[in-house]
Amino acid sequence: MAQVQIMSVIGSAVPASLRELGLLACWYLVRDGEPISGPLTSLPAAQALSQQVAGARFQV
Repeated sequence: MAQVQIMSVIGSAVPASLRELGLLACWYLVRDGEPISGPLTSLPAAQALSQQVAGARFQV
């Protein structure tokens, strides 16, 4: 089973809409190299969502 990972992007890789807000970095959740979340504006938000996704996979 693929593990969910957190990927950060900086600078010009940040979506323009976030750069316009002054953000120079954002985070995505990825599985098998494919994004499974939209850009998140903080690492704690990415970590929290990662925990939710991991917990959901193991619930019956």
